[in-house]
Amino acid sequence: MATKTSSPGRTLLIFFICVAGLFGLAALGDSWKPSLGLDLEGGTRITLTATNDKVDPEKLEQAAGIIESRVNGSGVVEAEVSTQGSRNIIVEIPGKNRKDLVDSVKRTAQLRFRLVSGQAMSGLPVTVTPSASPSASPTAKASPSATASPTATSSATATPKPRPAPAFAAAAETPTPTPTATPTTLPVPQATPTVTPQTTKGSSVDDPLKWIQNPGSEWTSKFASFTCPVKGEDAPPVADNPDEPLIACTEDGAKLLLSKAVIEGTQLKSASYGTPPQGVGWVVQLALKGDAKGTFADVSRELYGNGGQFAMVLDGQVISYAGFNEPILDGNAQITGDFTESEAKSLANSLKYGALPIKFDPDVTTETVGATLAGDQLSAGILAGVIGLLIVMLYCLLYYRGLGLVVIASLIVAGVITYGTVLVLSEAAGFTLTLPGIAGLIVAVGITADSFIVYFERIRDEMRDGKSMRVAVESGWVRARNTCLAADTVSLLAGVVLYIFAIGVVRGFAFALVISTIIDIVVFFWFTKPTVSLLARRPYFNNGGKYSGLSRDSLGVDDEVAPASSVLVGGKA
Repeated sequence: MATKTSSPGRTLLIFFICVAGLFGLAALGDSWKPSLGLDLEGGTRITLTATNDKVDPEKLEQAAGIIESRVNGSGVVEAEVSTQGSRNIIVEIPGKNRKDLVDSVKRTAQLRFRLVSGQAMSGLPVTVTPSASPSASPTAKASPSATASPTATSSATATPKPRPAPAFAAAAETPTPTPTATPTTLPVPQATPTVTPQTTKGSSVDDPLKWIQNPGSEWTSKFASFTCPVKGEDAPPVADNPDEPLIACTEDGAKLLLSKAVIEGTQLKSASYGTPPQGVGWVVQLALKGDAKGTFADVSRELYGNGGQFAMVLDGQVISYAGFNEPILDGNAQITGDFTESEAKSLANSLKYGALPIKFDPDVTTETVGATLAGDQLSAGILAGVIGLLIVMLYCLLYYRGLGLVVIASLIVAGVITYGTVLVLSEAAGFTLTLPGIAGLIVAVGITADSFIVYFERIRDEMRDGKSMRVAVESGWVRARNTCLAADTVSLLAGVVLYIFAIGVVRGFAFALVISTIIDIVVFFWFTKPTVSLLARRPYFNNGGKYSGLSRDSLGVDDEVAPASSVLVGGKA
């Protein structure tokens, strides 16, 4: 079977188009300088102080871990989080303008789940009519037959959101907890919310399911006089007492009257986002633990039957609220709602990283700090990398001559791709380049050079057996590529293991090592190999020119070798 060697030029063309696309993505970030770490550029230091004089050290460490997950969940931002004394947490974030991470750290409230009162709602979307069967489509919640709460239906000013309201449904991988024998065409029981007659005193706040139907005149009066801040303005601090009802605002400026907390954020086992199996759009998946499973099951049964709403509150602000498409009995649910990817990710992160076990002073101290290393450290590191690269290039040029030009070109291309990748990752994933990260990129120069040496030596071995360069390039490639892949796989595994189990700047080193190793594979397969194939078609290289690196002298082969049959015949050669 013939080897496919007819299109090295096409391979190179596609390769350079992809490289151009990479820098096109980098151009979208409007910055041609990679983000540097605390050790090279400095950044912002945030000091969080607990409100209590005596704080459990274990809870302080737990809070530091949650904040670490917020600001450095991917391990490549290189933010540093540490405790100081018995009350303080110090957060150092690379860069002077990382407002997104600063805001994430300042969001120090506890996450709580509360019920929305059906007797006092303002600006809420139409309440979802529960479905008798789970629905994978977010648009299932926008049923025309949906009914609003009593207050919402009687108010001409209550306008729905421009898209379907979020709703809870059973997680896709779990069995449907409701009976499936009932036909979905039957009327949904209790399509109109059950309303308890309003009384002056109201129901007890300790029974949230009854209280939301009859909060009493005191709380409805408070609700009527409450005004949410204008969208875009900072909201005043809210006293979020878990044992008391709460009047809170959504991000859109709507106000809700909420019951006492029924589930704490610390009872949330996990939260993530993704696309549902055999579905479209984005959903947020969450799982509860402990007693929260039973509480959530009771709440979902009641709210599913009367069209109620369930709110998630962070720092006194409602980050999301939803009805129920079905009872959820096992604590595993997904929130649908026609989310975009960024909205689903933001909600999942708020749920996952929002609950802190202690309270911090709202007056957070923020200051700018300088680089932890002297300014000449970066210059020295870059100079060392350049010197090492030049030595490798010079050695390859002297030893491989013409083929050494391929090495130089490949290293330059690898460097260009690495720079472009760092720019894109800095913008897209918050990747921050530190001195250990630079070391990881420099180490990869040796890995890349190893690939060239293995391949070129295979070619030379094939030519010593009498094959032409065009044949040797292909046969040597078959033998060399598996060896190079095995070596790169070892480097990848080492980098992945370091990234998973290491902490701090070591993760940055591991990440850079993995990225540069992948770039080595890409350059080796889609630049070096096709380039050598093109050179093999040139007579100078194919015929073993003097400075090609493939001459008989370079290969160590004699110009003429006498046939074995002519040796010592009749005592003469």
